[in-house]
Amino acid sequence: MGIIFRPSQAKYCLYRSLLMAAAFLIGGFTLSPSGSAQEVEDQVADIVSDATEERIEQAMEDLLTDIESRISEDAFRIQTGHWLVMAEADVFIQLEEEGYLFDRVSELEGLGFLLAEVAAPASFDLSAARAGIYEVIGGDNVDVDLNHLYTAGVPNSLAGAAEMAGLAPRELLPLPTDLSDLSLRIGIVDSSVDQTHGAFADAAITTRRFVDNDAPPNSHGTAIASIIASNDPAALGLAPRAELFAAEVFDETDDQGEFASTVSLIKALNWLVTTQVSVINISLAGPPNRLLETALVRVRDRGILAIAAAGNGGPMAQPMYPAAYPEVVAVTATDDRGRAFRLANRGEYVDIAAPGVNIRHAQPGGGYAASSGTSYAVPFVTVAAARLLQSNTEPATMLDTLYASAIDVGAPGRDQIYGYGQLQF
Repeated sequence: MGIIFRPSQAKYCLYRSLLMAAAFLIGGFTLSPSGSAQEVEDQVADIVSDATEERIEQAMEDLLTDIESRISEDAFRIQTGHWLVMAEADVFIQLEEEGYLFDRVSELEGLGFLLAEVAAPASFDLSAARAGIYEVIGGDNVDVDLNHLYTAGVPNSLAGAAEMAGLAPRELLPLPTDLSDLSLRIGIVDSSVDQTHGAFADAAITTRRFVDNDAPPNSHGTAIASIIASNDPAALGLAPRAELFAAEVFDETDDQGEFASTVSLIKALNWLVTTQVSVINISLAGPPNRLLETALVRVRDRGILAIAAAGNGGPMAQPMYPAAYPEVVAVTATDDRGRAFRLANRGEYVDIAAPGVNIRHAQPGGGYAASSGTSYAVPFVTVAAARLLQSNTEPATMLDTLYASAIDVGAPGRDQIYGYGQLQF
């Protein structure tokens, strides 16, 4: 088994520290604290030759996934040359009086804001622009930030496996008998959904796209929608009669791959507020953003609960957003034995755990696959919350009920791995 790393100088420190972690995982090996890329390769080769094949395979799989996730986060987290201003309409009137003019302004009727998108040169200083606007308006009345980028994570995927790979969503938790008959109104913020798939033959799905290009149906959005609302008896969704409102927020370029932006996320949230959904499923993650946080506060003020993936960066990863915002329910993933998904983020922001390992879902073009990741755990909590909210329970009261009914599978009380515990309907 040969493994060769040829990292650039800029990424070398990341690779070497991760290789040290891999050596520890394999067991009993250490890398020298200094050395060239070639020396590190040689040390890894020695580790590979001495360790057992099974432990090598598992450790290096973890390592490579972590490297890919971290590099993706760091390199593609900002839409360069693009900054944003969001506030209520009267604030923009004040800004105009002070000489601030914006060419592209969108009205967010559902959220009650205006959103301005501003192109900027490479030399643009966001801090200076923010300070100038705050001096005129005050920091509590306007949000200024960059246009950050978000991804659906780097899950463990078994796509292309057997026709009925993985575990059907309904096999993983005891479900209430009324769930199959409830017409829940659920919002989804994700990539596009392949509505021609047999899983959605009788499904009620309304879509709206918030990026300019017409990308083909994507596996991630199709997977999330099928976990919730599939009508196929062989892979029945948790709430097959649910009415889905799917906001398509992912763009794609040759350089950056597939990503969502702060702009597409905020516009999606604005639309979903107008559809009278009770919950919004957000199976993506990225950096913090002032505008996105304010939009989510307004969503919560409207009585709608946002539920998001905690992230697949690994136990040592930084908090991921929007899950880490207090207005959002952060969901981590467990396997069919209740054990934590090995690549799930951990932290005080984690609220609850749900099945997210080896989950069967529809894939674009037909057939089924199985995937793992915190993204696939979110639909379980989304459906459970929507069911409770249908009885006109306030979100805060509903969450108290949801958390109190969870099985405490980690350290006593709330913990950084499972939150309040394993979801129960």
